[in-house]
Amino acid sequence: MTDETDDTDLSTGPAGLRVLITAGEAYPEMERAFLAAEREIWASFRVFDLSTRLRSQEGREIGETWFDLVVHLLERGIALHVALSDFDPIMVPNLHCMSWQARRAFIAAGEIAGPGAKLDLANAVHSVRVGYLPRLLLWPMIVKRIAGRARHLNAQTASERALTLRCSPGLRPWLKEKPGGTLVARKWPPPPLLPGTHHQKIAVVDRDLLLIGGLDLNERRYDDKTHRRPASETWSDVQLVCRGAIALDAQRHLESFLPAVAGRIDPPDTGRILRTLSRRRRFQVPFIGPRPLRDELAEAHLRLLGEVRHHIYLETQFFRDRRLADALAKAAETQPGLGLTMVLPGAPEDVAFDGAQSSDARFGEYLQAECLDRVCAAFGDRAVISSPVVPERAPGTGRDTLCGSPIIYVHSKVSIFDDRRAIVSSANLNARSLRWDTEAGIVLGEEDVPGLRRRVFGHWFGKDGVGAVGEPENAVDAWRRIVEENGTAAPEDRTGYLVPHDRRPARAFGRPMPFLPDAMV
Repeated sequence: MTDETDDTDLSTGPAGLRVLITAGEAYPEMERAFLAAEREIWASFRVFDLSTRLRSQEGREIGETWFDLVVHLLERGIALHVALSDFDPIMVPNLHCMSWQARRAFIAAGEIAGPGAKLDLANAVHSVRVGYLPRLLLWPMIVKRIAGRARHLNAQTASERALTLRCSPGLRPWLKEKPGGTLVARKWPPPPLLPGTHHQKIAVVDRDLLLIGGLDLNERRYDDKTHRRPASETWSDVQLVCRGAIALDAQRHLESFLPAVAGRIDPPDTGRILRTLSRRRRFQVPFIGPRPLRDELAEAHLRLLGEVRHHIYLETQFFRDRRLADALAKAAETQPGLGLTMVLPGAPEDVAFDGAQSSDARFGEYLQAECLDRVCAAFGDRAVISSPVVPERAPGTGRDTLCGSPIIYVHSKVSIFDDRRAIVSSANLNARSLRWDTEAGIVLGEEDVPGLRRRVFGHWFGKDGVGAVGEPENAVDAWRRIVEENGTAAPEDRTGYLVPHDRRPARAFGRPMPFLPDAMV
């Protein structure tokens, strides 16, 4: 199956926009962009794993992995300013450890490059901490989580445990060692939980070239547009590359977001860069989450919903924001000619591939089922909700399958409004991304939107189907016909990858959590 309809280089707007679909396109382009640097690179990623293999010819000429590429850049005198997202060491200890493993790799690269290496590195923790009263209420659960981590560490060999603890500086204070070396949970005081993160994926090269979108860097995220992989290894994403003044807007954001979130400065204007920014409240004691500073991504979505007339396209990992669902429903009621097409993964990653049964997994599914039910009731047959699947038969029937095929995991964050405006960002359509976490994206104008739409639609429908769903005025009817036919067709007879999304498993699995804010998930 092919999904190509045109070249990746759109170059239709003043920013020289390029739309990259999946890491198969984005990783080589990112390597080339970094290697072309002449002075400096600024970057902020949720995941940046230097053991990731190089894919471009230019990259492979200097080494095998991103570690080799970073050494090469530092040896050339390129200044690297990198913010690595850090995470709550108790609630998500693996991500916390991964952040500090990445730090050790960067420092090792700097040591190899020599004393002249220009490396500015931060393991960036969000400023917000759960207030003291919620921490007291959550205290038994927190101690249970620490005790579970202690048991995990006790099961490791001495060398494995030592390495894990070296890469877990935030966890160490909440463990104590008994005689004989066994680790147990320190029960008091309640740890200061970190509910917010820096979720953005953004880099600026020489203040002239911008890479922005939903894609982090590690082997888990690597996939290409054929998706010929096991379901748990698929990964669909969208990244943009552009040049010019917008890169300076992004540079201002990268230089300011950490002091802004820490409360040291007010966030500056960043032009076409849309952000979510938040910081700790002055009176945090009764609150779980932060105080929003900038919700430009949310406001842009709400504003464009009030302007759209024919067609809304949403491609997102999560659709859990009730405010956005209500705004979509209102748009459906006030614009009788308005249609909606949406692409979601068949199930969340942890539920589909890890069998998660946790309360937060259930709460997320509850919110998504509620939001989809609200939107589908308002739009009726003017809405088509779909999910991509691998074009082959699945051996099982779990949440990692749909219509008899393995799912393709969707991680993209793309919103298109007619052919006039579009948003590509790091933000999911959930309250966490739109209110709490640090996120960054770009709004596109009408000179770039048709090319973006052709590339995104072409990925899902291929050259045989993209023409049928191309125009906003007739997209919904054509989309529904193809998706519904795919739902009953044999995998080899489908047009593209999309089949109807099944809302029933989320309804059955989801559970409300009345005392938790929606932004927790």
